[in-house]
Amino acid sequence: MKKVNIGGVPEHFNLAWYLTLKNGEYKAEDINLRWHDYYGGTGAMTKALRSGEIDMAVILTEGIVKDIIEGNPSKIVQTFVETPLIWGIHVAANSSFKTIEDIKGTRAAISRYGSGSHLMAYINAKNNDWDLENDLNFEVIKNLDGAVEGLTDGKADYFMWEKFTTKPLVDEGIFRRVGNCRSPWPCFVIAVRQDFIDNNEDDLKTILDIINTTTSEFKSIPSIDITIANRYAQELEDVKEWLSLTEWSQSVMDNDMIQNVQDQLFNLNIIPEKVAYSKLVHKL
Repeated sequence: MKKVNIGGVPEHFNLAWYLTLKNGEYKAEDINLRWHDYYGGTGAMTKALRSGEIDMAVILTEGIVKDIIEGNPSKIVQTFVETPLIWGIHVAANSSFKTIEDIKGTRAAISRYGSGSHLMAYINAKNNDWDLENDLNFEVIKNLDGAVEGLTDGKADYFMWEKFTTKPLVDEGIFRRVGNCRSPWPCFVIAVRQDFIDNNEDDLKTILDIINTTTSEFKSIPSIDITIANRYAQELEDVKEWLSLTEWSQSVMDNDMIQNVQDQLFNLNIIPEKVAYSKLVHKL
């Protein structure tokens, strides 16, 4: 049986992977797919892909594009979630900051450099016409638990994370959300190490066929909203809103969208250069 290691964030976006694993669908195809939760998000997964700790990752588009350009030996093989990610912009509940303008020039908590929380701070700054040199400051906090501690203790001033994942913390009165920021591209892709693609293309196609069958039918799974609410400790009405806003994909990003991602990252000085589509994407 072929062992394959895959990483992703332990969030509702990835429930389809859990369901297919629980059903034994990969083992039925002689594939031992092992899921690994990465609480540190994109930066932790790019490091794991580079080291060979994992073969595949369900990862934020902007993070993996940046890391491939910087030498990560991986390629995007498919878009996983077609819709943008809605990033909530959070402050501590007792913070004096009330608006996005109030946090200009303060310290953004980020999981690590090169992570989604880091890169999207630039997008938010650009959207609000901030000075990218002087109005952005960063404090590394590793993960969501670190952000709770960092904002509560005053080590950082604001934190950007997926709106629905952090909603329970808002409801509990730990965070207060001062705004939202949408990623200007499909949010999650599936990235695979090049050596795995080269040597296991048939297994990779099988894995994608299985997950795509489930994501294409995901919203019609009986009581899926209740399952998500219970599993991720979310309010049912929030889950219903999230489901209404989220679309999964079963295809790969086209050249125009990849170019758009690169253009925006390049203009923000997040990537040093733009590269050919074939350097970033492998079409199976």
